[in-house]
Amino acid sequence: MAKKVFVTHQLPGKRIHELSRHCEMNVWMGPGLLPSAALRTQLTGCHGLVCLLTDRIDKALLDQLPELEFVSSMSVGVDHIDVQALSERGIPVGNTPGVLVDTTADTAFALLLAAARRVAEADRFVRDGQWTAANAWAPEFFTGKDVTGATLGIVGLGEIGQAVARRAAGFGMRVLAWSRTAREVPGVEMLALDELLQRSDFVSVHVALAPQTRNLLDAARIARMKPGAVLVNTARGGIVDEQALAEALAGGRLSAAGVDVFEREPVAADNPLLRLPNVVVTPHIGSATTLTRARMADIAAANAIAALAGQAMPCCVNPQVYG
Repeated sequence: MAKKVFVTHQLPGKRIHELSRHCEMNVWMGPGLLPSAALRTQLTGCHGLVCLLTDRIDKALLDQLPELEFVSSMSVGVDHIDVQALSERGIPVGNTPGVLVDTTADTAFALLLAAARRVAEADRFVRDGQWTAANAWAPEFFTGKDVTGATLGIVGLGEIGQAVARRAAGFGMRVLAWSRTAREVPGVEMLALDELLQRSDFVSVHVALAPQTRNLLDAARIARMKPGAVLVNTARGGIVDEQALAEALAGGRLSAAGVDVFEREPVAADNPLLRLPNVVVTPHIGSATTLTRARMADIAAANAIAALAGQAMPCCVNPQVYG
């Protein structure tokens, strides 16, 4: 009898069709995202799950799913999954690393440039009809920060952080970095986190969300940042204290920010960052290109196919379950 696999959303790519030949596959067809309350019902009797980062897989859910044998997430981060609880049950968890490195680095640098040169603010100015003959141009008109020759501090020098460093080199930037894992990267000066914050004109965040990195950039560390600096976060919400960031921006200590990720997603309408003109915000689109999303889906499907065949997932975040 074919094993049952539930897929929480229609996925792009080609390998999802191949997965359907290896199992009895049920796909949530919408409308919209799968409601969290419906997840347990849909998973009843299933041996495998292919999910998104919007699907929370916690211990309470797992306790209701004795037949579950694997979880494959179409994401790099797995903070939406209780990996420890799955590991204790011997259940492998797959993710999709590597494929979105350049796409996310492009997004980070796009936000950095947009924040530095006040692109979103200027766009609103023109669309709202505020650009008139009376204020057509002036020496101080929408002046921003220079990127070329500035100092960039990268918090987290993994693959994405290194890709951002390569882009910064093209702008003649001096690159500083702090990482939880010691690394040597040509053209990058490693520093303690507090010193990096004090010396950087721009700070770009690229660490994973974990207990050790939650609120890593809290009010105290944001206060240590160089006056007039720009902060960019394309990693995960929860790493940066959003209230402290908003206060630093509103008070003029920091000049701007570019934010793709929030502690609560979708972001709450009353989030203080949304009220500030010097913040560029996007809805968690770091990996949002057609090609990258298709590749992510293909890896997620490949992880599931391997699990169904009794093989190790090609990309597994808890390989210790294989002994």
